[in-house]
Amino acid sequence: MTSFPLMEHFYTIQGEGYNTGVPAYFLRLGGCDLGCVWCDVKDSWDASAHPVVSVEEMIGFVKAAKAEHVVVTGGEPLMYNLDHLCEQFRASGIKLFLETSGAYPLTGKWDWICVSPKKFKAPLTEVLKHADELKAIVYNQSDFGFAEQYANSIKKECKLFLQPEYSAYNKMIPSIVDYVKQHPKWRISLQTHKFMNIP
Repeated sequence: MTSFPLMEHFYTIQGEGYNTGVPAYFLRLGGCDLGCVWCDVKDSWDASAHPVVSVEEMIGFVKAAKAEHVVVTGGEPLMYNLDHLCEQFRASGIKLFLETSGAYPLTGKWDWICVSPKKFKAPLTEVLKHADELKAIVYNQSDFGFAEQYANSIKKECKLFLQPEYSAYNKMIPSIVDYVKQHPKWRISLQTHKFMNIP
């Protein structure tokens, strides 16, 4: 594929996970069939609602911002074959980070892969094996067990994060703190961009 539905794009600071604080250009592809009830970008679900943009145009956006890192997110970006996108961006010397649920086969070559598994469509084992970061969203108490069931399907170097769903932050953060203290293989991720009031 050489063009993709692009919901939005912007240059900002990565707000969550292992690369928190890193300046990055976000490319949010439209299209997702996971149906997470707490999703904060439901407008991304319908791919047909967004303009189709070529990879070359996307590279132009990133170069104009003088960004060195790109985060490809969604929606669910792996609904599409991303081989061409990655080839062109890598040829331009831009580092690529992927944010995915892992529910679709992995395509493209990436500098960092964050898998955030969702209950509504399980991640593929083959994608989990390539994850550099496993980020589980914690919306209720059952999500701790959900996170643990995938913690053994990743490479030993993979970083483990528990992140409170933003609307449940006050309710869940005490439990997350207690859980990480008892299970120190995990770290806490916060959506710091929301506290900073940036995209």
